[in-house]
Amino acid sequence: MKRSNYITRQGWQVLDDELKFLWKQERPKVTQAVSEAAAQGDRSENAEYIYGKKRLREIDRRVRFLMKRLEDLTIVYPERQQDGKIYFGAKVGLLDEDDGTINYQLVGPDEFDVSQGKISIDSPIARGLLGKQVGDEVVVNTPQGERYLEVTSIDYDYSTF
Repeated sequence: MKRSNYITRQGWQVLDDELKFLWKQERPKVTQAVSEAAAQGDRSENAEYIYGKKRLREIDRRVRFLMKRLEDLTIVYPERQQDGKIYFGAKVGLLDEDDGTINYQLVGPDEFDVSQGKISIDSPIARGLLGKQVGDEVVVNTPQGERYLEVTSIDYDYSTF
């Protein structure tokens, strides 16, 4: 399944900050450490040199990924006409079969973090919630089986402009 190229403004900022940190702070620091380790002579048994080169490859790989991914992403800003319905970026309150409350925000696949209540727009739950309104009941097919949820609230963060 192809993942979406959508991201919230906050999610894009997190990726951009990571890219800047790796390129402007972490990479120069590791490059300096590798240079100092190389000056110590025999590189074949120099753990600092070997580790530093490995770390540089990891940083470079992540920088390339972030640069390409940030070019491909589309920042989605919430619009006022979305109020009352669930779309990308919505913060949704749900009631499950056991009367337990669940809160999710529908975000892009690059920023999901279930521990923070952020689920990917590509997930079965998010797909099942799209277009729903407060009071709607939703049957969502998950890997654990069917889940019955009721939408109790929908909110958008308009402060990201």
